[in-house]
Amino acid sequence: MRSTSGWWIVIVVMLLIDLYVFMAIRTVTQNSSEKARVIIHTIYWVISAAGVITILLFPYVQAFQTNVILRNYVFAMLVGLFFAKVLASTFFLVDDLRRGAVWLMAKIFPKSGADFVQQKNSISRSAFLTWAGIAVGGGLFTTLLYGFSNKYNYNVRRLKLTFANLPSAFRGLRIIQVSDIHSGSFTDKEAVKKGVEKIMEQKPDLILFTGDLVNDRSDEMDEYMDVFNKFSAPLGVYSTLGNHDYGDYVAWPSEAAKAANLERLKQIHGELGWRLLMNEHVVLEKDGASVALLGIENWSAFGRFPKYGKMAAAYAGTEKYPFKILMSHDPSHWDAEVRTKYPDINLMLSGHTHGMQFGLENPYFKWSPVQWFYKQWAGLYKEGQQMLYVNRGYGFIGYPGRVGIMPEITVIELA
Repeated sequence: MRSTSGWWIVIVVMLLIDLYVFMAIRTVTQNSSEKARVIIHTIYWVISAAGVITILLFPYVQAFQTNVILRNYVFAMLVGLFFAKVLASTFFLVDDLRRGAVWLMAKIFPKSGADFVQQKNSISRSAFLTWAGIAVGGGLFTTLLYGFSNKYNYNVRRLKLTFANLPSAFRGLRIIQVSDIHSGSFTDKEAVKKGVEKIMEQKPDLILFTGDLVNDRSDEMDEYMDVFNKFSAPLGVYSTLGNHDYGDYVAWPSEAAKAANLERLKQIHGELGWRLLMNEHVVLEKDGASVALLGIENWSAFGRFPKYGKMAAAYAGTEKYPFKILMSHDPSHWDAEVRTKYPDINLMLSGHTHGMQFGLENPYFKWSPVQWFYKQWAGLYKEGQQMLYVNRGYGFIGYPGRVGIMPEITVIELA
């Protein structure tokens, strides 16, 4: 009963926002021809009604329950449309508050209220704010639609990291980091394959995958085994698990079914030719020198994500190696445990955030809403002698697109 009432509250809120936005549209179209007004108003209400009806039917339409891809696209458009209207409404609200202030001042100071009344009756500023709201809201929705085309637009990001204690034999080592494949979200196998080909074109010495191979289920990889088994590097391909790999977000028929899913996923890593590191480390050797590579299960500083990782187990035995790389899916692990307890971990590689698949990036500015939740959310971070790199993700989940934060292939050269 509670969930049903909550559902209807969402519908009522949507209808109220629809009505509020319509009032603004009616204002800016009042000088248009009657035919133009009818067309614009009809299109608006058809789209709004379609959104509300879709939400009402969502639990009952079988296609939405069985076709994850369709569900994600429809849900993304509904959410995008809702937030576009909310954003536009903030401009309309500012204008309404302004007009309310003018009316109130005219009431309080009736003798000197003529100027205020004149401002009130002037449409110029009101029209500006209304059009600005429509433009910003429409721009957001259009941008989200355009973002659908970016989900396979793999960007190669290159960086050179210098460490004083790196053995000379490893200077110039090329590491490819890939993270957050989320194979269950893919719809274009050829596009994914081209991304893998782009990875191999970088001629890596070592490939590291930092978790979230699937969204939930191991069988999501069935169609992509012959794509990701193309990963190869002289020093090997190593991987670890992310929060989605455990199947924690699925209602399994039994705990045994959930455990079987995880075991199958572990097998898949091996069948791909990847060495899955489960709270353990391996030693990488080159020209007589050695470094330690650690990999732990998911460990998050946030309660809503699992803490399966056991850093102490992975670290044990690595003390004698001069240089250490850690693969840990969630970047919150860096501040919460790695920097405070393991200051000799030189480089940590993470993913998880996807940069929220939405934001702005250029050489001088980087922003995404995800930064309100994660201090380290994309790119390189340094504290003392330690470094963290957060990959923006190879795949996508939820919103089937990318706006501003492109899917990433990271090429790290050690120096």
